[in-house]
Amino acid sequence: MRVLVAGATGVIGSPLVPLLEAVGHDVVALAGSRRRSEDDAVAVVRDRDALVRAVASAAPDAVVNLLTPVPAVLGPRRAARHRAAGGLPRTGCARDLYEAAREAGARRIIAQGLAYAYQPGEGLADEDAPLWTEHTPRRFAPVLAALLDLERATADAGGLVLRFGHLYGPGSAFAARGSFTERVRAGRVPVVGGGRSVLSFTHADDAATAIVAALDKEVGGVLNVVDDTPLTMAEFLPAFARMLDAPQPRRTPVALARLAVGGWGVACMTGLRGADNARARSRLRWRPRHPSWPGGRAPATRAR
Repeated sequence: MRVLVAGATGVIGSPLVPLLEAVGHDVVALAGSRRRSEDDAVAVVRDRDALVRAVASAAPDAVVNLLTPVPAVLGPRRAARHRAAGGLPRTGCARDLYEAAREAGARRIIAQGLAYAYQPGEGLADEDAPLWTEHTPRRFAPVLAALLDLERATADAGGLVLRFGHLYGPGSAFAARGSFTERVRAGRVPVVGGGRSVLSFTHADDAATAIVAALDKEVGGVLNVVDDTPLTMAEFLPAFARMLDAPQPRRTPVALARLAVGGWGVACMTGLRGADNARARSRLRWRPRHPSWPGGRAPATRAR
């Protein structure tokens, strides 16, 4: 199968491209060279004429859209600032990509989504649970709108959205030199309130294997691609700090944290809901190679 990967140099794209090649697929990066940066791919997607030419030249059987509207770092201010600055393509660009793919004869479309945007609630969220459309934190609202638009565009194209959890692995915010790791090392990430957020993680390698598994399956809609063992923020942060030999995170009351990081910052610490991966396991016949953090290990310990 000839597979066009938009975002081939990112956290997921980096392990995905060699995996696709290893199992016999012919891979084409959107910008025409895997040495080109992800910014080059974004520039092509924003230029419709260039996009149509690139996709027509590639003549793909499948398109993998990893140009997510979500920044690499989950944070109270960064997401909204990144989105407002136009750091990644808008939904119209995704629709142009999908239309160009259809015209070029592509039969399969897979897009990167988000598994930690569910409405807060009890238990792990399956794919039927609503996204966070009620009482949405103001700074998260534009990101959520972009996600909803991306999912609609992918559904209209007959594609599949794989909702990934908090991504870790090489190049991620949780890698040895990642931005979140550096904040934890510096003691700048407290446990807010009771740290009730439930975190479902996804290793980049598991994201890649799920995409490969989905290429030859006639599955549409959305699927959660996450690990088997979610952790609360109160469990995760102290374990992460220990693995980094960093100061143990301080405890901060919600009211005080709200003044410092706003409603979305508090929501990241207290309101996120974990996701259930049973449907992806069944429909894709996929299993995470990194199902949990045995021994309480944190994601950076697995980063290469």
